Amino acid sequence: MRADIDRALTIETPAGEARALVTGAADALAVLGHGAGGGVTAADLVAVTEALVAAGWTVARVEQPYRVQGRRAPDRAPKLDAAWTAVLAALVDGRTGPVLVGGRSSGARVACRTAAATGATAVLCLAFPLHPPGRPDSSRADEIGLVGDRPLLVVQGDKDAFGTAAEFPRGTNVVAVPGDHSLRRTQPVVEAVSGWLAAQALT
Repeated sequence: MRADIDRALTIETPAGEARALVTGAADALAVLGHGAGGGVTAADLVAVTEALVAAGWTVARVEQPYRVQGRRAPDRAPKLDAAWTAVLAALVDGRTGPVLVGGRSSGARVACRTAAATGATAVLCLAFPLHPPGRPDSSRADEIGLVGDRPLLVVQGDKDAFGTAAEFPRGTNVVAVPGDHSLRRTQPVVEAVSGWLAAQALT
């Protein structure tokens, strides 16, 4: 899968320039962020982008400013959230369709924390890092709670050291798929996302 890019946009944010790689031309918009040390070419992000475009969405995969600047170490949460919020404002401007936000790992955390501020319709989390490996006492479940009553899907590897499906708070919509935090086996991920989208009838 290639997730062909129709256009690349540079967007000014409080943390510097971000980049949005946009695929598709539908009014329904999905905006996906990358993991802390990774990029928007991660296998699961590419596969989900292709599936979303096929389902009638425009997809923007967003590179945070620190990645655009060539750094691997992420900014702190307030800076990530401010940049993400600015990107969403620029991408959503003038659109009337639903806005799905999400991403993998750190990008999923950012999407959850800012869901209310960005007016997101729904939230998609791939490999949400519920806690650091070996430290289940340091839970980030409160970030999941910030999504509120918006439709939420978490797709989690059944061997994810950052938290398995059984560790999420009761009532969280989590689908376990084969794999670890990388979610390299993309077909089960795509099937989970496609089934959820169909059930939500968001487009």
